Amino acid sequence: MSIFGRKKEDGSPEMGVAVAATRDPEVAMPAFRPAGAAPLAAAGAAPMGPPPKPPGAAPVGPAALPGGAAGRTLAPKPLPEERRTLVVGRGISLQGTVSDAERLVVEGTVESQMIHAAELSVAQTGVFRGEVQVEDAEIAGLFDGTITAKGNLVIRATGKVNGVAKYRHLSVEGGGQIMGRMEMLAEGGAPPEQGG
Repeated sequence: MSIFGRKKEDGSPEMGVAVAATRDPEVAMPAFRPAGAAPLAAAGAAPMGPPPKPPGAAPVGPAALPGGAAGRTLAPKPLPEERRTLVVGRGISLQGTVSDAERLVVEGTVESQMIHAAELSVAQTGVFRGEVQVEDAEIAGLFDGTITAKGNLVIRATGKVNGVAKYRHLSVEGGGQIMGRMEMLAEGGAPPEQGG
């Protein structure tokens, strides 16, 4: 009978009938031992160990490490410094305060009173309303409020800034818009002195 309840007609053995397995003598695998059988060593067979090494092979393992590193563990290579990044995805709205984010990426909507970060990126689908102080900013969406960029303020062709923009270096692509007040920061990060 097969597993589907039909009688086999091709002469193959039925389920439950043991078939002697033939082994390739060149394969270095121990024979199958049913549960409860005596261990191979007790049966007179030598236990299997690692395969023999060819003559002239280099040593492998901790003893082979240069500089006598046997017994020591090698420290992993340090990863490049990663920035703490907050991504507000498309369709997500965030209101409140953000702290300890080095990089803020806005693809959705953010409304905040004050955010301090190293970098701000407002994507084409992003909207930021509020006040932010950053080192560098890139605006490709809508920014409505006060932005202070102590380094570079880049407004892409699809970007629009409404309100106050304070910056040290300004770059506006063709099509980018700034509506409101602009202030250039002096090298110390403060607005330049007005002579009078």
